[in-house]
Amino acid sequence: MGKIKESAQVISQEMIAGEIYSMWIRTDIAKEAIPGQFISVYTKSEARLLPRPVSICEIERDSLRIVYRIAGSGTKEFSGLTAGDYIDILGPLGNGFPITDEDSILIGGGIGIPPMLELAKQIKGNKTIVAGYRNSDIFLNKELEKYGRLVVATDDGSVGTKGNVIDAIREQKVCGKVIYACGPIPMLRGVKAYALETGIEAFISMEERMACGVGACLGCVCKSTGIDDHSKVKNKRICKDGPVFRASEVEL
Repeated sequence: MGKIKESAQVISQEMIAGEIYSMWIRTDIAKEAIPGQFISVYTKSEARLLPRPVSICEIERDSLRIVYRIAGSGTKEFSGLTAGDYIDILGPLGNGFPITDEDSILIGGGIGIPPMLELAKQIKGNKTIVAGYRNSDIFLNKELEKYGRLVVATDDGSVGTKGNVIDAIREQKVCGKVIYACGPIPMLRGVKAYALETGIEAFISMEERMACGVGACLGCVCKSTGIDDHSKVKNKRICKDGPVFRASEVEL
């Protein structure tokens, strides 16, 4: 699978929650992409040389959807783009989720929720999607409901279960034979512990700030349980070896 760098055209963009934007981009990358991968998005400012990694939310024949949160000047710039504008991107990057037909639990927390949408579309077995939000300012819930049972957790209890995604799984008696998860490290740590407790195989996608995005700079390493072939130490590059790992492969 080759990486493509191109100037892609924005099809549409809208704000779908507070500081959360959804953008459709027409790109040849869509022909190669799989759930769990990401693209690097470049700003136009010479003061911001490094691209921003953004996970892929949906894949169509000739277009991709990305859903991102404004986190700084780069993503603020992206939020100002409108239909017809062009944006430089590179992808598809990283390893995606292995697709099975087993009964699955898809877990997303915050901006880790968007990758679950395309994954839910492609998994053929029974799916329960567990989405964790801070409060009632939720997003993608209507789309996710089309592809499986949706269980929601919020930190403040304003929607669904009060607590985190594991609290919601226990309260709603969610069952499955494989777990897919993406979100912040504390959430993934809880997912890994739950998978070990229940004996369920788990695949986790790790969120991390990145520099090159292609595995050359070692700027986004995580601790691994085995020796990495590239660095010869217990490290893995999230951008190149991941972002999806078996939970048993990494230390959280």
